Amino acid sequence: MARPPIARSYLFAPGDNAHLLVKVRSAGADAVVLDLEGGVAPERKEEAREAVREIVEERSRHLTGDARADGAHLAAPQPAIWVRINTLSSTFWRDDVAAIVHPGLAGVRVPRAEDTRLLDELDATLRRLESKRGLPTGSTRVACTVESALGVLHAPRIAEHRRTFHLCFGAGDFAADIGADPTDPMATLYAESTLVISSRAAGIEAPIGPAWTHLDDFEGFARSTARLRHLGFFGRSAIHPSQLDTIHEAFTPTAEDVVQARGILATLDANAERHSDRHFVDEAIARRARRVLELAGQLELDL
Repeated sequence: MARPPIARSYLFAPGDNAHLLVKVRSAGADAVVLDLEGGVAPERKEEAREAVREIVEERSRHLTGDARADGAHLAAPQPAIWVRINTLSSTFWRDDVAAIVHPGLAGVRVPRAEDTRLLDELDATLRRLESKRGLPTGSTRVACTVESALGVLHAPRIAEHRRTFHLCFGAGDFAADIGADPTDPMATLYAESTLVISSRAAGIEAPIGPAWTHLDDFEGFARSTARLRHLGFFGRSAIHPSQLDTIHEAFTPTAEDVVQARGILATLDANAERHSDRHFVDEAIARRARRVLELAGQLELDL
């Protein structure tokens, strides 16, 4: 399965808001998350599901060269489309995935991930849909959002699940679950570190940072985003386009990052030629250096 483009930002939009579903795709985010869960009332689930299905199918036609010639909003570079489905303990999620699993879908975001047995059920359902719709088995990526104490305790197993592409952190819900102050970074540090370590140990992508709800606190948002990067996260969820520049700045390689990455790989190549480990660079460090250069190339940085 081809590696997807690297995403720094994941901009949310409720699936039942037609205006935002259009606007969010041209806001400049690397990826969008079209929401069928928390932002949609139960009586509007079907309406939201149908609207999101149409968007994913439209993207599918675009990818296969069958898009309408007058699709002006498809002319610009398009963000990857993720869809947040309803919880796997609900009665809604099966209809959600039945509607959205098409070639234009980047992946499914699962809220309140806690139980790998439910992930097994999701995996089996996705396999049937992939087979039915001509998609490679296992090609539908799954992002598991950890937002409870139980989810944190089970994070290593969730990260190891065959369908998990990356973990996401729901800081607000987690803090509420444990009765902590969500504005205190120490309240979430253990959980954040657990997600980073679990992801690394399982060999999956770095976890995605949580949304920031204080839209008028730009300084706090910038500090929080930088902190997440330093902890080992890569990328962050957003609820407003005004947050995108801060996220992109935090997760875009600097000139110094690129120079350092090139130096690491040059040292690795030189050591390989000399069959020497005197200046040993382990594979984890090399992998990170390659990722920096991959991102710089994807973003067409002139560095």
